[in-house]
Amino acid sequence: MADRTDLTASGIHKSFGALAVLNGIDFALHSDEAVGIIGPNGAGKSTLLAVLSGATPPTQGRVMLNGTDVSALPARDRAARGLVRTHQIPKPFSGITVFENVLVAATHAGAARHTDAYDLALDALQVCGMMDVANRPAESVGLLDRKRLELARALATRPRLLLLDEIGGGLTDAEASELVDTIRSLRARRIGIVWIEHIVRILVQVAERLVCMDAGKIIAQGTPNVVMADPDVVSAYLGGVPA
Repeated sequence: MADRTDLTASGIHKSFGALAVLNGIDFALHSDEAVGIIGPNGAGKSTLLAVLSGATPPTQGRVMLNGTDVSALPARDRAARGLVRTHQIPKPFSGITVFENVLVAATHAGAARHTDAYDLALDALQVCGMMDVANRPAESVGLLDRKRLELARALATRPRLLLLDEIGGGLTDAEASELVDTIRSLRARRIGIVWIEHIVRILVQVAERLVCMDAGKIIAQGTPNVVMADPDVVSAYLGGVPA
């Protein structure tokens, strides 16, 4: 059986006034695939994620999810269809516990009934290694746990496709390795992953395919070894020094 394409972006352009940020992006994510997106600052990576997730509409082009055009659907409706994202800067709900943060995601974004939502929240916390801080105020936990909480809230919505925006940013090498182990474990749950990350060495531990962007365009894609050796990638992203 041929691979089913769950998410497709075709001819995506995005401008903010006179500033063109995305310039004709074509992108596809297949079931059970993990794709990493790299590129220099200002390449348009986070804007692409925002368009895919429904946080901002494309100026031109369309986004298809499981064969349905969702270009005009907001993020909440796409989340209900299984397309969920995390944010680069975690912003948990303050004044409630870590567990309650995840329960809110399961109940509202995941549209689960109370009993199901409780089980989904517990499962997400267990997967993310957060049971020991489940009853702590969310605003009191450190950066690694905030990153884990951002991931747990996404998992509690029962995603089929997960978009990660620099979730490894700001972490130590040891902390980033812990997070990689958690993200890698999601592959067993048949969750498709798109991960934007500047820390390439952790990205390639999960991603089987890399996409490199520059100036709002895709300049290379393929296996990590092929992409990191591409002359255009070396010039645009690595400062002319091969990885």
